[in-house]
Amino acid sequence: MMKNLVSIIIPNYNHAPYLKQRIDSVLGQTFQDFEVIILDDVSPDNSKEIIEQYRSHPKVSHIIYNEENSGSTFKQWKKGIDLARGEWVWIAESDDWCENTFLENLINLSEKHPSVGLAYCSSVFFNESDNSLTPQIATKNISEFILSNEFIHQKLIPFNGIVNASAVIFKKALYYNVSNHYTSFKLAGDWIFWAEISQMADVAICGKFLNYFRQHDIKVSMNSLKNGFNYKEEIDTLKYFKSTLGISEEAYNQSLVKQYLRFKYNKFPFNEGVIDRTEKLFQENLSLYQRKEIRKIDLKNKLEYKYLPKFLKLFFK
Repeated sequence: MMKNLVSIIIPNYNHAPYLKQRIDSVLGQTFQDFEVIILDDVSPDNSKEIIEQYRSHPKVSHIIYNEENSGSTFKQWKKGIDLARGEWVWIAESDDWCENTFLENLINLSEKHPSVGLAYCSSVFFNESDNSLTPQIATKNISEFILSNEFIHQKLIPFNGIVNASAVIFKKALYYNVSNHYTSFKLAGDWIFWAEISQMADVAICGKFLNYFRQHDIKVSMNSLKNGFNYKEEIDTLKYFKSTLGISEEAYNQSLVKQYLRFKYNKFPFNEGVIDRTEKLFQENLSLYQRKEIRKIDLKNKLEYKYLPKFLKLFFK
C-alpha cells in the first residue's frame, strides 16, 4: 500500500456542530498527500451521522467508533498514531478548523530544515460566546528555528507555548521513543508529548495564522478551568519535567511560582470552593524559597499599584 506523507487524525467526542467544518477544512488542503483517520469516542450527539457522510471519501483510510469511552483524548491520539502510515502526523482536533494552506506551509518549512521533527504555526482563538477572534502569536518572525536542546526552556516553561494541538505536525518515527506518560493526563498530555518529541529533534515555527482554536462551553478544557483541575495537571507536568526531562531546579522553581501567580491573579470565574482547594494544592507544592519569591512579587505589585495615577487604578480593579 502506498505511503502518504501526512496522516491526519481527527479524534472526536461530542462535537457534531463543528465536525463538518473541521473535516472539510482538512480535505480542502492545497497539499494533498495525506490520509485521514477519524476516531469517535462514543459521542452521545449525532457525530456518527456526520462522520458517515465521509465513509467513501478516497482520503479517509479509517473510521473507528469506540465501544466504550476512553476517558482521555490522549488515548485516542495513541490509537490514531498507531494506525498512521504517514511520515508526518497531524492531530486535527474535531472542534477546530484551519486555513487551506496549513499543511503546505508547515511541510515546506520543515523541508528547509531536515533536522526538524516538530513544526507548528500561530493560532487564532475563536470565542463562540461573543464571536471574537484573538491572535496567539507563536513567533514574531515569519519563521523560527529552535534547536532541540533549547525548545523546552524557550517555549514550554513556565507555560505550554503550543496553545493548540491542531497547530502542530510531527514525525511519526519520533513517536516510538515517546513514553506513554502523556496518556495518563486529561489536559496536559500534549505538553508532555511536545516536550519529549522536542528532545529528539529540532523545531520549526511558522508565524502565519493558519489554525483556528475554538473556545466553547462544552469544551473539556473550559470545564477543567472552571473547577481548577488544570492546575493540578500543570504542577504534575512541571514535576515530570524536573524529574525526568532534566529542567533545572531554578527553572522549576520559577515555573511553579509563575503558575501560582497566574492562578492568584486570574479573573476566571471559578466554581464555588475551587479557589480554596487550588490555593491549598499550590501551597502543598511550593517550597519555602518559592513562597519568599511570591511575597517579593506581591509586595512589588502592591507598591506599583499604590503609586499609580488614580485614573490608571480603575483598570486594575
